[in-house]
Amino acid sequence: MQGLSGTVWRGRASSVQLRLPQGFLHLGALQWSLHPLSLLTLAPHLTVRSDWGNQTFAGELILRGQRDLDVIDFEGQIAADLLRHFAPVALDGTFNLQLAEMKLRNGLPYSTEGRLTWQNGAWKSPRGLVALGAYALDFQQTAGEALRGEVNTLSGPLEASGSLELMDRHYEVKLLMGGEEELDPQLQNMLPLIASQEGEDYRINVEGDF
Repeated sequence: MQGLSGTVWRGRASSVQLRLPQGFLHLGALQWSLHPLSLLTLAPHLTVRSDWGNQTFAGELILRGQRDLDVIDFEGQIAADLLRHFAPVALDGTFNLQLAEMKLRNGLPYSTEGRLTWQNGAWKSPRGLVALGAYALDFQQTAGEALRGEVNTLSGPLEASGSLELMDRHYEVKLLMGGEEELDPQLQNMLPLIASQEGEDYRINVEGDF
C-alpha cells in the first residue's frame, strides 16, 4: 500500500497491490471505512472500494480469522485477459461479479449466493479476436453444502449451457457448447482440442481437485 491518508477509521491509499502466488494484482486506489463497534466482537467490519481504470471492486468485508472472511453486497469488474496469469487461456472481454454474500471458512466457500457474467466474451486466436458472446453463471451454496452453479448464454454465436459444482476442494464442470449458425472456422478447429464432439455440439466434462 502506498500514498496512505486519512485515519484507521476512514482512509485512503493511492495505490494497492495484492500479492498472489502468480504475481501482483493491482487494485489501484483504495478507500475504506471501519465500523468501530465491530472491534468489540473481534471481527473487524470494513466497507471498501478500489478503482484502477475499468477495474473496480466495492463491498463489505468482515474479518473473522486468518482464513475466515464474510463478503457482503460485493460488486466487481475485471478484464478477462487477467486469467492468463492463472490458466493457459487467451480470453477477452469483461467479468462482472455480484455477490449477495460469500462466507469463507478455512479459506474455502461455506455459504454463497451471487452471479458472474462475462460480457463481450472473445477468444484471442493467433489470427485475432474471435467473438464468442455473453454468458452468466448463477451460483448458490447452502451453509456447509456444495456450491452449485448454472451457466447460461445471454447472447452471441457460441451458445453454452451447463453446470458446475464445488465441494471443499473438489470441482466438477459440465458444459455443452454449440450454435444455431455456423461457427467461425478458427473456433471450429479449436473446440475439438478442448471438448468432445456430441452431434453438432461440443461437450466439456472436467473434474479434479485444487
